[in-house]
Amino acid sequence: MKRKENSISHEQGFYEKYIKRPQDFCCSLFALIVLTPVMLVIAILVRIKIGAPVIFKQQRPGKNGEIFTLYKFRSMSEEKNKDGELLPDEVRLTRFGKKLRSTSLDELPELFNILKGDMAVVGPRPLLVKYLSRYNVHQFRRHEVRPGITGYAQVHGRNTLSWDKRFEMDICYVDNISFWWDWLIIFQTVGTVLKREGISSLTSVTMDEFKGNCMREREK
Repeated sequence: MKRKENSISHEQGFYEKYIKRPQDFCCSLFALIVLTPVMLVIAILVRIKIGAPVIFKQQRPGKNGEIFTLYKFRSMSEEKNKDGELLPDEVRLTRFGKKLRSTSLDELPELFNILKGDMAVVGPRPLLVKYLSRYNVHQFRRHEVRPGITGYAQVHGRNTLSWDKRFEMDICYVDNISFWWDWLIIFQTVGTVLKREGISSLTSVTMDEFKGNCMREREK
């Protein structure tokens, strides 16, 4: 699903136009080479402790709302109720899965998404496809750039942020992309991961669902 026609395209600077994508490709390739042994160990542990498949795949909207397949290490079981429906996230999230998420190691397969060009190292986090129809025009501007493994909102509250604050930060990033800011966010991400900050919201093991805007707000 695309809503390209509703997006107010920003003007790309030299860094975003010519440097950011090659830089992301090189960084992700280097990280994959260095971290392959770690990823193999994690894959084996996921297979033993949670089961197959090792990789969790989900459709997410990327740049301009184009849908791509996101890759992550599985952190939840496939437990279902008597009606065949998946149990709530907090029930299916395993103890090992909690450790994976708290260290952000479950995100490592997204390096392949960066190589493919679906994602960037830094950018607004890719959210759920069902949210596309819930954004107003301003909120949809987060899709003017590739989504990232980390981002401005991720190093300033992550899942504890309100949706309004998250969108405000996402669009601020879109309008102010720069080489120095990307690298500042990358270094801040290291600190956030080490401190294990903002992993869960106050009411969810991940983040609260975005319910959308009232009709008047959507028309803005």
